[in-house]
Amino acid sequence: MIKFVNYKTQTMKILLYTFVLLCSITALAQQDGIVITLEGQTTDISGQTHTMVAPDTSMFDVPFQIKNQTGSAKQWLISRYRISVPSGWKDGLCWGHSTDPFGGTCYSSTQMASNSWTSSASQSALFTIEDGEYGKMKPQIDPYNFVSGQAHYRYYIKEVGSNLNLDSVDLIIDFTASIKPVKDDITISIVPNPASDFISITANGMDNASLKMVDVLGNIVYRDVMSNSKTIVTSNFKTGVYFVTLEQTGIKPVSRKIIIRH
Repeated sequence: MIKFVNYKTQTMKILLYTFVLLCSITALAQQDGIVITLEGQTTDISGQTHTMVAPDTSMFDVPFQIKNQTGSAKQWLISRYRISVPSGWKDGLCWGHSTDPFGGTCYSSTQMASNSWTSSASQSALFTIEDGEYGKMKPQIDPYNFVSGQAHYRYYIKEVGSNLNLDSVDLIIDFTASIKPVKDDITISIVPNPASDFISITANGMDNASLKMVDVLGNIVYRDVMSNSKTIVTSNFKTGVYFVTLEQTGIKPVSRKIIIRH
């Protein structure tokens, strides 16, 4: 007996099965009831990665909202894991209820030196997020000392008293694109060198640059802001080697070595 196959019916069954499977996967992904968004946005990025370019060369914040849609009140902790971070970069974090005018409890880069790190479970740091409310997680990233590169952080949501990771979001910071190469027309002149009573600094191609002068031990002996030229009296400086550094937003710092000799 020849058996005829109804390909149309078979195709419909496959499509129906695929639809049911996708719905099941979506429901499974949302069953934790945690919605993670960037502040001011509505797209759920739970379990995903937010990539951005560092806005400038100083420390900046990246605020997230962690919304509770579990159906019951929750107390959560934040764990931060550095997946890959350029040497010298620093990061802090603030974590608190959305209504907290102080942003919750903030942790410095020194407090978060370990990898991985988890926010405090002390009563003074804990807070309750009712169903429908949200907490604010605000990582603070500092591309320390103009070190360019790409940093990758992961932030886990944990329930108090449990090591289980309930949800997460990744943050990738591209700092390479934020650094402009030193302009070809930038010229710096420091005379006399060696010097005794004073040095005269001339900088072309920089405006309102931050000027600092340090000794060989890294101690800052002089700090100011200059545009085109600056004279520094050095008669009271000890004899030795010093470094003059000019910094300007978006441009790598430029340093010159000078010798003070009395």
